[in-house]
Amino acid sequence: MTRVTPVATAALLAVGLAALLTSTAAAGGGELVLTAVSTDPALVTGGDVLLRTVVPEGTARGDLRVRVNGRDVTAAFTPGPAPDVYLGVVSGLVEGDNSVVAEVGHLTSTLAVTNYPITGPVISGPWQQPFVCQTDQFTLPDGSKLGAPLDANCSARTVVQYVYRPTHVADPAKPFTPLPNPLVLPADVSQTKTASGAVVNFIVRVETGTMNRGIYQNAVLHDPTVDPPPSPTTPPRGWNRRLIAIHGSGCPSGWYVQGGAMGVNVLDYGRLAEGYALFINTLNHPTNSCNAFLAGETTMMGKEHFIETFGVPAYTISTGGSGGAYTSLQVADAFPGLIDGVDIRATFPDALAIALSGLDAHLLLHYVAKAGKGSLTEAQQVAISGFDGMTAFVDAANQSQRTDPVPNRKDADGYQSARWNAAVPNAVRYDPQTNPTGARPTVFDAARNIYGVNPATGAALRPYDNVGVQYGLTALNAGTITVAQFLDLNERIGGYDDDANYTATRAVGNADAIRRAYQSGLSLGANGGLRSIPIFDNATSNEAGGYHYGWFHYALRERLRKASGGRSDNMAMWRSVDANDARATFDAWMVAYTSDRSDTPRLQKVLDARPAHAVEGCYDKGAPPSFIAEPLVFTRAASTRCTTLYPVYSNVRVEAGGPLSADVLKCQLAPVNPNDYRVPFTPDQLDRLRTIFPEGACDWSKPGVNQVPVVPWASFGPSPQHRIN
Repeated sequence: MTRVTPVATAALLAVGLAALLTSTAAAGGGELVLTAVSTDPALVTGGDVLLRTVVPEGTARGDLRVRVNGRDVTAAFTPGPAPDVYLGVVSGLVEGDNSVVAEVGHLTSTLAVTNYPITGPVISGPWQQPFVCQTDQFTLPDGSKLGAPLDANCSARTVVQYVYRPTHVADPAKPFTPLPNPLVLPADVSQTKTASGAVVNFIVRVETGTMNRGIYQNAVLHDPTVDPPPSPTTPPRGWNRRLIAIHGSGCPSGWYVQGGAMGVNVLDYGRLAEGYALFINTLNHPTNSCNAFLAGETTMMGKEHFIETFGVPAYTISTGGSGGAYTSLQVADAFPGLIDGVDIRATFPDALAIALSGLDAHLLLHYVAKAGKGSLTEAQQVAISGFDGMTAFVDAANQSQRTDPVPNRKDADGYQSARWNAAVPNAVRYDPQTNPTGARPTVFDAARNIYGVNPATGAALRPYDNVGVQYGLTALNAGTITVAQFLDLNERIGGYDDDANYTATRAVGNADAIRRAYQSGLSLGANGGLRSIPIFDNATSNEAGGYHYGWFHYALRERLRKASGGRSDNMAMWRSVDANDARATFDAWMVAYTSDRSDTPRLQKVLDARPAHAVEGCYDKGAPPSFIAEPLVFTRAASTRCTTLYPVYSNVRVEAGGPLSADVLKCQLAPVNPNDYRVPFTPDQLDRLRTIFPEGACDWSKPGVNQVPVVPWASFGPSPQHRIN
């Protein structure tokens, strides 16, 4: 009997790897089943993969034979966590196609495995070029450097070091000390009791190396003086079987570099003390790499390597703030099953939401400067912008700088075009006059494999579109601006070209780039993995400036509701969070739902396990603050206790009638209809309005042009699986 079982990652991980490992039901009694455990067998990296065989009940160990491309690898398999289950990390895979065959008597099970280099790429498309190696700048836990790159792919040696928590810590900011000799236990080592109840010496194994051209690290409690070398069948005793994927922060300047630092320290004292394991990569820090799809590929590879080194986690959570928040969300959504829960703060739905809302605000700011101070009062400008005040409005407008490749552009105060990491040589940087073929420093060009490239300019195609957008519509209907002001604004606001230069005409987003933005998850649809896992959002914001505005949190919730039939009950959003309370609540939620081994659909498990405390609400400003449980409403009006404490403001496109979800990149159009306005237009004004919008104005009741769902586990090459062109 031959059974081919190329288990897809999404399906495999959706049922839970831990549950799969401990179950023998898949064997179907007398069958022999062979599956890949550490990753999808079509997306294996680095030449090795963790495999699982389930043999017929009562099969003797000596009766099992496993071969890879004809080579006997049976010795790699050891008994797993359940009867008649064997696990083995099979190494020595060739790049490309491999055939794994398991045999027991007359039974045969064959698994096709496709292996990619540890340097990548697998699904993210051709490498970004140029690319600056920074291994020589990366600091290891003992204070030394990782060393010079070993090749042009920025590869470096793999280093395992140990640190420990002393019984007396002189500097709380430095809770760990390098372990001088991993075979000798220091006299001053402290102990910790993990969340699973194990009491172990507080010694942390930190592994550093390179994958996908980034620098990775993983950290886990492991005492080398008493624990055996870690493996999938001998995991560290102090590990609580919970795993955290760490994402950093930022975005501007996040291109063309490997990254000389993580942005977030993998040595998280609190989480390590509880027994959590953590993994991270420089390419998961958006300040190094502002491409959430590449971060997803990197997370996929990092988790695969972790599982092959330590074993299968009970669950994996993703966490980060700001850029790390949207990266956590986008990876969890576009790669269902890779992440089991998301814990975030300073949230955005995606980098596009910042950039595109900034482009709208920047156009409005430019219009005012061009039209003169008498065109709109400051109060009218703020009303059209939707923000709390001029400071927030200008700050939001300046976030469009991450789309501007032209150096030293003179614009609004605080505007910084062409943001670069200092490590990138000037000689390779784009300049329209002196280096027109140079690398472009924009959020679009950082993901050019997804958006596509304009062959005439070499620039990434852009999804920004403002055709049909009626700027100031809400202010017009409220009587804040006049019909004449509304018409002049929309007649003269213009758009941008590929170099972010102002144009008299509106910007037309590239239809294919828009479609691929949705398919890849660069525009978060929340219709992939996010619909069925816990999301805990610390919705603290800064409405007066700093571009971490409250509306981004509500946009995330709205996208989830649109993708889930109006529901968002797998998401808890708190304003002004008590960090300890939030962590305890989220952890309880994760443990409860992942402990359910039944066949109940994952979403129902999540909803059944949701703690009573994991509801929407806010903290008051008392001493000590207390939690107020009430629905959070998108409004600046003091209509509830939470909105009184934490009003939330808007943005330019919402004030133009657009959806709070901010997920319509290009709107569908409808003929101008005078009945859609709360103020009267004269016949001449109506004719002028139709001239301004000859194809019609935005019909926000309809989905956007090419607004399609995310393609789970999409590929932009070289993998042919779920390939998008």
